[in-house]
Amino acid sequence: MKLLNPRRWITPRGMQGKIFIGFALVTLLSIVSVTSIVYVNMRDTIKQNAVTSVSDSIRQADESLNIMLQEIDRLNTVVVTNKNTVIDTILSPNEEISYEWFMEQKRITEFLAGLIDYKPYITRIAVIGTNGKVFFTGSPWLDRSFIETPMIKAILRDGSRHAYFKPAGTDDAITVGREIRYDRQAIGVVMVDLNYAFIKKTYGVKPTEDSMLYVLDENDGFVYQSESSQDSVAPAVETIVKVNRQFAGRGVADRVIDGKSYIVVKQQSAYTGWTTLALIPMDSLLSESTKIRNLMIEVSVIVFILVLIGSLQMSFRTTIHIRKLKSMMFRVREGNLSFPRTEIKSKDEIGDLYRVFIDMVEELKRLMEGIRVSEKNKREAELTALQAQIRPHFLYNSLNTIKYLAKLNGVPNIEEVSGSLIELMRGVLGNSNEFLTLREELDYVSSYVSIEKYKYMEPIRVTTQIEDDSLLECRVLKLMVQPLVENAIIHGIGRLGQEGFVRIRVYAELHDLRIEVTDNGKGMSEEEIAILLGEAGKEKSSSRFSGMGVRNVHERIVRMFGEPYGVKIYSEPGQYTKAEIRFPRFMEQGSSAKEVG
Repeated sequence: MKLLNPRRWITPRGMQGKIFIGFALVTLLSIVSVTSIVYVNMRDTIKQNAVTSVSDSIRQADESLNIMLQEIDRLNTVVVTNKNTVIDTILSPNEEISYEWFMEQKRITEFLAGLIDYKPYITRIAVIGTNGKVFFTGSPWLDRSFIETPMIKAILRDGSRHAYFKPAGTDDAITVGREIRYDRQAIGVVMVDLNYAFIKKTYGVKPTEDSMLYVLDENDGFVYQSESSQDSVAPAVETIVKVNRQFAGRGVADRVIDGKSYIVVKQQSAYTGWTTLALIPMDSLLSESTKIRNLMIEVSVIVFILVLIGSLQMSFRTTIHIRKLKSMMFRVREGNLSFPRTEIKSKDEIGDLYRVFIDMVEELKRLMEGIRVSEKNKREAELTALQAQIRPHFLYNSLNTIKYLAKLNGVPNIEEVSGSLIELMRGVLGNSNEFLTLREELDYVSSYVSIEKYKYMEPIRVTTQIEDDSLLECRVLKLMVQPLVENAIIHGIGRLGQEGFVRIRVYAELHDLRIEVTDNGKGMSEEEIAILLGEAGKEKSSSRFSGMGVRNVHERIVRMFGEPYGVKIYSEPGQYTKAEIRFPRFMEQGSSAKEVG
């Protein structure tokens, strides 16, 4: 497949560019995260395995050494408690170069040799008396000059406690010594030399080639140090002693020694009191992990490049239909609705979008045709509306003429009826707003009453009680009070045949506006109230003027504000009828209505 020039279609703002960049970032973050987690876990595992291996090896070495030292201590106990062969020989007055001395030496030498037979880890056992007598078996050679050495003095100073020494100037033995006492007096010492080759073999713990291991006694003297520590890059003796003193207790820690990172493992023997320090260089320990890390980086780079190539192809194939659809939309924007269409047959969201777009274009073409037809009809309707506007003006002018003639001829009742009718029709026909102020609504009621009172022989008194003048600015539905007054006059007072009155009472209750229309007519039965409110079947309109009865007012209020708002009627036949409106309290504020909270 021949690709387009990437500079033409891959941009950070384009969808293909966003898909490509997003996929590349997600892939890069995933590869980096996985590689980092694997590498860190691998490093930790290698370090933990090395520490575990060294700790177990040191523990096993200590246990092996302790077993040998315990065996040597038992041998020393046998020697210091043997009176006939050891103590009596040391205390014997026999001098050298005598038969008795020769027999004593032979007897004690055979005794000592029997103790160390079949114990290859012991190179020498010796009994040295403070009187200058020296008896030993094994090597190296001993003479009476050894009595004056610091080792003998230290063993005698420690009393019955076992003493462990690495003889100064020698690397082939560790000496275990104990004082020999008789009659509460120190008469000599017994010393057993441990083969140093066994020590080297026991402590030959090397997780890496350049690892180092040190065994220090309680006085920070070196009992053992691995051969790798003799290298020129090994830390100095003073540095090891300093690390040992800074490292409190046993455990594992990372330390930088002479500018080089080490894992330091420290353990202390409860039997000998010796401290074992293992220094594992971090570089050599993690050299394999570094190789694996580099390999992982190389593999990650190759995988990332392959993913980029794949995402490039995928983003191109994903957005090719979007680019086609975009081209068609640009043509529609330019007003070309009959453009050549490139069909998109995919069954995914892009295919659905293409089909919706084509349907939209067809609908747009149909609407454009409809607009042309409607514009023609609109011009015709404007002419008709202009003609219709003449009719209300003609009616207003005719009524004004009647009012003027009535005034000229001194007929005030005709003048009043004509004026009221003009005001009523002007408010109803000329005001298209659904809401108006209570003041305006009461003006409509006043105009209506001025017309209706001339239909009856007996006068009709209509009074209005306003609890608070501010309530006159509340917003109410248009023609909300007039149908109730009309019902009171026609169905209540009109059938009375005598003087009647209608009282309109307006007051506020919490957040509601209450309007009561009460008359002293014949009253209504429960059935008549139900019919009036539309609760017992369909009612014919009771309004001769507006076409809206009491039921219409109730339904309008309930439909707009819900229960419990609306109209309720209370009546006692032959006494009175009271219609009560409950309406939300809205105040006039500019051109909008605001509910009173």
